[in-house]
Amino acid sequence: MPSEMRLLYAARGVRGFADGFAVIILPAYLSAIGFNPVEIGIVATAALLGSSLLTLAVGFVAPRHDLRTMLLLGAALMVATGIVFPNVEHIAFVLLVAFVGTINPQSGDSGVLVPLEHAMLARGVAAADRTRVFARYSLTGALATAAGSLAAAVPDLLVAAGFGRIASFQAMFYGYAVFGVIGAALYRRLPRVQAEQATASTPLGPSRWTIYKLAALFSLDSFAGGLVVQSLLALWLFERFDLSLSAASLFFFWTGVLTAFSYPVAAWLSGRIG
Repeated sequence: MPSEMRLLYAARGVRGFADGFAVIILPAYLSAIGFNPVEIGIVATAALLGSSLLTLAVGFVAPRHDLRTMLLLGAALMVATGIVFPNVEHIAFVLLVAFVGTINPQSGDSGVLVPLEHAMLARGVAAADRTRVFARYSLTGALATAAGSLAAAVPDLLVAAGFGRIASFQAMFYGYAVFGVIGAALYRRLPRVQAEQATASTPLGPSRWTIYKLAALFSLDSFAGGLVVQSLLALWLFERFDLSLSAASLFFFWTGVLTAFSYPVAAWLSGRIG
């Protein structure tokens, strides 16, 4: 396996682990500082909207810039989010950080760094190997996210050790920033992709309608997924069943593990039936 690919897999795992615990502690933290369920839902909406718009902007900007630099900027934004988010409590500032930051209430292959990593992965990979490569990438991220879900129980352990509830949540967000630093260290080892090395843009041609249909399908899937955003699902579990963070972390761990193993199955089916 090329070293570049290993670095991207590792970076995806690091980011997935951080997202795994952040998605669970986000509603618990906001509830602890006085936000009601409606306000938490608004914050989740702002985060998803900001992530979507930033990803769209990256799609226009990235082809004209070094992908490694763009990845480093994305990691820097992750670090800044982890540092700033636990230090703001007014809803206006929380909404602003959620909108421009990388805290994502829906963990998985989403966010500003995903299309950049995909572009790096696709370089130099034969068409016949792409499904397998991306399946491994997704499997790595999903397993890391599942493992990160278990880390969402850490605030309960810190409280039991005598730390304050809010301080325990804030420590987790600082941990999120640390994972951003680790991701940046991995991205720094990637080769530069200069503008002149990039393939010149060409019209979509016959593939245009295929891409449009796929975009419509993914939009429909995302709309349905938006009705069950993981942070809001965690909030519902907390409110409806009085679930602890430890219990919620186990719930999301097992759902994440089951989801993870769908990726190699999908790659196998793709190889068999196309």
